[in-house]
Amino acid sequence: MTETDLKQATMQYVTRLGDDSIILSHRISEWCSNGPFLEEDLALQNVALDFLGRARMYFTYAAELEGEGRTEDDFAYLRDERQYTNLLINELPRVDFAHTMARQLFVDVFNTLFLQQQLQSKDETLAAVAAKAVKETRYHLRRSHEWTLRLGDGTAESHQRMQNAVDNLWGYTHEMFDVDALEQQLIEAGIAVDSAALRPQWLEKVTAILTEATLTVPEDSWVVRGGRTGYHTENLGHLLTEMQFLHRAHPGVTW
Repeated sequence: MTETDLKQATMQYVTRLGDDSIILSHRISEWCSNGPFLEEDLALQNVALDFLGRARMYFTYAAELEGEGRTEDDFAYLRDERQYTNLLINELPRVDFAHTMARQLFVDVFNTLFLQQQLQSKDETLAAVAAKAVKETRYHLRRSHEWTLRLGDGTAESHQRMQNAVDNLWGYTHEMFDVDALEQQLIEAGIAVDSAALRPQWLEKVTAILTEATLTVPEDSWVVRGGRTGYHTENLGHLLTEMQFLHRAHPGVTW
C-alpha cells in the first residue's frame, strides 16, 4: 500500500468512526425533555455531547486527510444516506428507555474494548482521540451497566421491556465485529483496531451483566449487516432529514 493509498484508507476508516459517533449522538439527544426524570434527562444529554465531541474530532481529521477543503460540517450535514457508513445499531429508533439502555450497554462494552486498542494505534491522532474518549466511555458503561441491572432485575414490566430490547437488538451487534478488506489493510499497518478479535471479551462481559440482571442471552439466530457499505434501515433517512435540515436550509451560514 502506497502512502497515498494508506492516507485514503485511513480517511475512510476515520469517517466510519465519525459516522458511528454522530448518529448515536443524535439518537441519544432525542431523549432531551423526554427522560424518565430530570437527572437522567441531563445525564443522557451529556452522553450525547460526548459522542458529538468524538464525531467532531473524527470528522475534522477525515477532512484533513482528504485535503480537499471540506470541514467537519460537510461530513456531518452534506452527505446523503448511502454515503453514511455507520453501524446499523446506532441508527435504530430509541423505542423506549429499555431499548436505549440495552443499546448503550452493547455499544459501551464494545467501545471500552475498542478504545483501549485504539490507544495503541500508530496513527497519533487516532490514539489521541482514544485517550480522551476512553475516559468518557468508562462513565457511559457504568451508567448502562447500572440501568441494565435496575431494569432487568426490577419490576415484571421493566424486566420484560429489557428482555425485549436485548432480543430485538442482538442481531445487530454482530456487525460491530466485522472486518472488511479496508480495515484489514489498516490493521496490518498498525492503524486500525482488529474488531473481530474483541468479540470473545465482549460476549463474556455482556453475558455476565445480562445474567446478573436476570436476563437471558439470545441465541445467534439472526444477523443484520449493511451499514459499513451504505445499506441502511429506513430510519437513517428520517434521522438525517431532521439532523441536516437547518444546515441545508441555510447553506453557507456560520455562527
